Amino acid sequence: MNSRVAIVTGASSGIGEATARKFVAEGFAVVGNARNGDRLREIESELGDSFCGVQGDASDSGTIARMFNTAVEKFGREPDIVVANAGRGLGGSVSEADLSRFEEILRLNVKGVLALMQEASRRMVEMQKSGFPEKPADIVAIGSVVGRNISPFSAVYGSTKFAVHGLAEGLRREIGPKGVRVTLVEPGIVLSGFQDGAGYDEAQVKRFEENFGPLALPEDIANAIFFVVSQPPHVHVSDIVVRPTRQDYP
Repeated sequence: MNSRVAIVTGASSGIGEATARKFVAEGFAVVGNARNGDRLREIESELGDSFCGVQGDASDSGTIARMFNTAVEKFGREPDIVVANAGRGLGGSVSEADLSRFEEILRLNVKGVLALMQEASRRMVEMQKSGFPEKPADIVAIGSVVGRNISPFSAVYGSTKFAVHGLAEGLRREIGPKGVRVTLVEPGIVLSGFQDGAGYDEAQVKRFEENFGPLALPEDIANAIFFVVSQPPHVHVSDIVVRPTRQDYP
């Protein structure tokens, strides 16, 4: 019997994959969502029966419903951890960002996170009527340091993370008193496939490494997420920032 059941979006790479692997290693069951079905199947074969992939767009209501239904069907109970990690970056300042990509990023980074948080909150509030304070329930939203500080190189993307920060704090105030913990995890620069997806060129990534390196890795953020959800049910780490040691800004 797995000790906890988690949903992790964006689980085919980067922070999401590292979090899924960390959870399974710690005895959790994981429903991992991503668009890349082939990669999800590869992870299933590696991690075994404790990981089940759900392919689809994390901002789609049908996909969100399938995540929760799969948790119950595969692992026998509602998830008590939801990690809203799926998102995309967008390099460029306000005056230079490619707005042709912004609508998709806004849908995934903000609307999708909100939809997942709403569904998780409804289910977890009901669960915690009888579960708290003996059992924890966690919603973890992956924000960013550029949702806390205006970034000179990704201000438009950062605006979506400012929105996520507001949603996470709003939900914390709503359902924290009902026994559900809502945590915002704000990574600094993490060396992963995120940079390619955001349109950062090789020279910019090299500058990050020169200025701030060694950079954080997805596993470092996964360790922070595990720390948050492994606290006793009455203890809530509501906001945690994880930067490379040499990253002074943002």
